[in-house]
Amino acid sequence: MQEFETLTCVRFIPRTTEADYVSILSSSGCASYMGKLGGPQQVVLSVDTCMLRGIIQHELSHVIGFVHEHSRSDRDNFITIVTKNIATGNLVNFDKYATNNLGLEYDYGSVMHYPRNAFTTYVGQDTIVPKPDPTVSIGQRYGLSILDVSKINKLYNCNLCATLLNSMSGTFTSANYPSAYPQNSKCVWLIRTPIGQVALQFSAFDVQYSSLCSSDYMRIYDGPSKSSPVLLDRTCGTGYVPLMVSSSNQMLVEFVTDGATALTGFKAVYSAVQCGGAYYSSSITFSTPGYPTSYYSNLDCGWVITAPTGYKITLTMNDFAVESEPSCANDYLLVYDGRYTTAPIIGKKYCSSSPPPPLVSTGNIMLVLFHSNNVSEVRGFQANYIMSLK
Repeated sequence: MQEFETLTCVRFIPRTTEADYVSILSSSGCASYMGKLGGPQQVVLSVDTCMLRGIIQHELSHVIGFVHEHSRSDRDNFITIVTKNIATGNLVNFDKYATNNLGLEYDYGSVMHYPRNAFTTYVGQDTIVPKPDPTVSIGQRYGLSILDVSKINKLYNCNLCATLLNSMSGTFTSANYPSAYPQNSKCVWLIRTPIGQVALQFSAFDVQYSSLCSSDYMRIYDGPSKSSPVLLDRTCGTGYVPLMVSSSNQMLVEFVTDGATALTGFKAVYSAVQCGGAYYSSSITFSTPGYPTSYYSNLDCGWVITAPTGYKITLTMNDFAVESEPSCANDYLLVYDGRYTTAPIIGKKYCSSSPPPPLVSTGNIMLVLFHSNNVSEVRGFQANYIMSLK
């Protein structure tokens, strides 16, 4: 729902007294009616099988009026439905409809597209074959595709500046870069890498300076919406912006300008990283990859926490379970009183099922390292920090 709100003008709001509303419940399977029916309209999302972002967005896309991509009117130009591999009772899932395709191309990567072996009656046999290249990847449940977003915005006449960046890596800039960016604009870029976490580095940054960045500014969020924790609050001026690393595979970049002087703006590069973070906000909760299920093998994760000058950092483990070994030679947590591993260690090397005590820096920077080998993986940790004056 947060992705819909960030990238489109569609909003899901809690019902009060509305007669027409969506009623989401856990039952068998994942299912929704298409479009508005009126009255209480059920969407079924089993807590056991449907709790993936793309599955939920698939059903919500039905609610707002979209059929399956492989059911659109021109699908025969792009795919072949292999009916001999589909049981008669399941053929209805492949019906073709007279659709308004909004002038947009067929999207093999739509969250509304079935995978190639959907409802197959024979293991290893496809039910959907792409044309002209049968090896093209089809169907995904990572989340809305770029074309999914375009279709929603066109159908609902959305007029907003919002971009989805969903590759493993890429580059983006402010509008018109390196010429002056537009005045009186509000733009967002939602970065959603297929795996890992998002690392964001600016190669250029030139934004009108004002006191408290009250005019033009950039703000970066640790998640898919403006309700997510803030990684970097209002930033403006010219020069260096520190490396940002999100705690998940999503990061939101917001850029707001007023009607005064416009400068050249920014250029940034993003990429997927395995783990770690670079945090500057006053408080963030973070965890080992995979938490609360087992962390992965052969990890080396580093989180750099930077507070304002004159502040200290207190790190607290809310949950901690790391493979126990007398010398902590296999998996372990180490916390340094500075940016680098040459700084003093705070506490000791930790590996057990008991959380360490709160760990406090003497300066304004703390480095948190986590290492795992391939012997045994357990739950890992969830931690949060706070910044306070010395």
